[in-house]
Amino acid sequence: MKVANLSVETIENIKKIRYDRIRGKHEGPEGWSSILKYYDPEFIKIQKYLVLLPVAGENHPNITILRSSISHDEQVMTIFLKDTSYLSDPELEMFEAGFMAVCEKMPNESFYLATVYHEWFIIETLENQIKSRSLSSQHG
Repeated sequence: MKVANLSVETIENIKKIRYDRIRGKHEGPEGWSSILKYYDPEFIKIQKYLVLLPVAGENHPNITILRSSISHDEQVMTIFLKDTSYLSDPELEMFEAGFMAVCEKMPNESFYLATVYHEWFIIETLENQIKSRSLSSQHG
């Protein structure tokens, strides 16, 4: 689904919303109005849900969802992802390509909208960290 397929009222409501961001050396609140104006975002499907992240649709092939979880009431989704669109060096992937997003279900709609989008150092799940450290301690 594309943003252009939404009703005018829904698009106008999205433009009213701000989200918290830390990306590059820029941080603070950002308006969805500027994202819609400059980035041409598209919905991405995560699990069975449609999500609108503050990234250009053309970046979607470079995005890998590492993990996501949905709240019990299905009103909030947390996403950890890798976006290699602007990666300067593949060896720096852990430091430059990780992002986490908190998305809220848009009122009266069936999709989620990012209200937090921050850089994140890519780290493994707690379970994988424990397993890998247990294996390394057995061999060391």
